[in-house]
Amino acid sequence: MKLDSITVKCRIPGYPAGHRIRRSIWCAFMAVMVSAGLCGCSRGFAADKTIVRIGHNQSGSHPTHIALTAFEEFIEERLGSRYEVEVYPSELLGSQTDMVQLTQTGAIDFCVASNAILETFNRNYEIFNLPYLFVNDEAYHAVMDDADITDGLFKDTVRAGFEAVTWLDAGTRNFYTVSVPVEHPADLKGLKIRVQQSPTNVEMMRLLGGSATPMGFGDVYTALQSKIIDGAENNELALTNNGHGDVCKYYSYDMHQMVPDILIGNYEFLSSLSDTEREIFEEGFKLVNEIERREWTRAVEEAKDRARTVQGVEFLYPKKQPFIDACLPLHEKILSENPEIRPVYDAIQEYNTRYEEKDGE
Repeated sequence: MKLDSITVKCRIPGYPAGHRIRRSIWCAFMAVMVSAGLCGCSRGFAADKTIVRIGHNQSGSHPTHIALTAFEEFIEERLGSRYEVEVYPSELLGSQTDMVQLTQTGAIDFCVASNAILETFNRNYEIFNLPYLFVNDEAYHAVMDDADITDGLFKDTVRAGFEAVTWLDAGTRNFYTVSVPVEHPADLKGLKIRVQQSPTNVEMMRLLGGSATPMGFGDVYTALQSKIIDGAENNELALTNNGHGDVCKYYSYDMHQMVPDILIGNYEFLSSLSDTEREIFEEGFKLVNEIERREWTRAVEEAKDRARTVQGVEFLYPKKQPFIDACLPLHEKILSENPEIRPVYDAIQEYNTRYEEKDGE
C-alpha cells in the first residue's frame, strides 16, 4: 500500500506530535537527521560547532551552488570556531516545497526557493510571478535591489517561520518544447507545459492557451523524455545543466517572466545569532547575491552556446506583443484580488518607465 502521509513519531520542530505530514517531507527530514546522527533534534552539532544546512535544487555546477559554496567558505573563515556550513544541491533534501517546509520547522536552516514556490506560503509573493511585470532586465534588477520595495515582503513571512535574506538572478523564463516550435500563443494550444507550482503560473498558461502541468523541477526531465509533457518554461541553464535540451529542440524567447530565486532562512536560527554574527551572515548573504549574479551572466552565454552547438537546440525569437496582450488581464485580476500588493506594483511601474525611457535615448 502506498503511503501519502506518515504520522510523526520522531518530533519535527513546528509540527505537533501525531501530526500527519507528506511522506516526501518526512524522508527529506530523516535524511538530514541521519546525516547528522540525530533524531528528534532540529539542529546538528559537530565538535561543539553548530551545523548550518542549506538546500537547493540545482546542480553542483550551477551559479546558485557556486555562490552558496562561497558563502560556506566565508562563514567558516569568519566564524569557523562556531559554525560548520553544509550545502546540499540537486534536491538532496527534497523538492523546493519540501525544503521550504523543512526551513520553516528548523529541520534545515536555509534553502533556495523560486519566488513562484513562495507564493503558496505567502500570497504577496505573487507580485513577482506576474508575466511581463518588468520591461527589461535592468528594471528587474533595479527593483530587486531596492530594499524599500523588497524588505516588507522579505520580512512578511516571519510568522510562517522563515525570512528571505537575499535574492538570486534566475534570468528570463521562456518556453521550450520537444517538437512544436512556439512562435505565437496559438502554438501552445493543446500542449502540456510544465510550470512552477503556483496559481499565477497556472492562470498564465490558461490565458496563453496551453495546458499547465505543475510539477517539481526534479521530475521534469523524465516527464519530457517520456512525453508526459510537451515542453516546459525556464531559463537557458535548464537546457544544459539539467539536460532538457537533449529532449527539447526549440527554445522560444517570449520572455514571459523574470522570477527571482530567494534564499530564505529559518527565523529562529537567524534570531539566535548575536549582533556580530548576524552582521557577518548579512555580509555572506550579499556575497551570495554578488557571486551568483556574476556567475549567472557567464553561465547563460555558455549554456546558449552548448545548447546550440552540442544539443542541437534551435533558438526562436517570436514577437512578444501577442504574448503580452494575452497575459495582461492577469495583472488587474491579481491586483483586484490582492490590493495589498498595489503599492509594490506601482513602484515597479515607475522603474519600468525610467528604464523604458533609457532604452529610447
